[in-house]
Amino acid sequence: MREKVIAEILRGKLIAIVRGMAEEQIVPIAEAIRAGGISMLEVTFNQANPDSFASTARAIAAIRKSFGDAGYAGAGTVITVQQLEMAAEAGAQYIIAPDANPEIIRKTREMGLVSIPGAMTPSECVMAHNAGADFVKLFPLGNLGAGYLKAIRAPLSHIKFLGVGGISEKNAAEYLAAGAVGFGVGGNLVNKEWIDAGRFDLITELATKYVNAVTS
Repeated sequence: MREKVIAEILRGKLIAIVRGMAEEQIVPIAEAIRAGGISMLEVTFNQANPDSFASTARAIAAIRKSFGDAGYAGAGTVITVQQLEMAAEAGAQYIIAPDANPEIIRKTREMGLVSIPGAMTPSECVMAHNAGADFVKLFPLGNLGAGYLKAIRAPLSHIKFLGVGGISEKNAAEYLAAGAVGFGVGGNLVNKEWIDAGRFDLITELATKYVNAVTS
């Protein structure tokens, strides 16, 4: 399964990030995103609200059930072993973090899941890769810019970088040209106003634009 998830990230190049949404909204969001051609969905843990962790795990399980073999569910903002274990038990197939904690990376790999830790500096990127990361999430890439990605890839071309933060359908091609192998996309795509208004069609439409941006 690890190999299939890695191959799908490299093929599809997009992971949709769902953050702060009500549990009952998760499946409609997932279906709208999948209808637009994005097969990877990440549900994030809210570190400020431990009482919500169980809800996050249920959301991951619901996405797995909704997607079946047509997509992949992951957990985001995973910074503790407890969260990792909860996500894995719920069926998460990849684990995304904002930081590069070697313990979490190694444990993720031991559990047979795909590891995508976050990093910014060259030292963090190399540490994450050496600990076993399958991809390194360069974050916040929108603030750093495509020039930073291009510069950091020059000596670190063996690392697969995913760009997260400030990536839109309008600038994705620029970051691909700079060396990103894919992206995590959140607020632009998983738009709370659209969701609250029931306009899941707009999410599907924007997801399609993202897919076209990374495949054209």
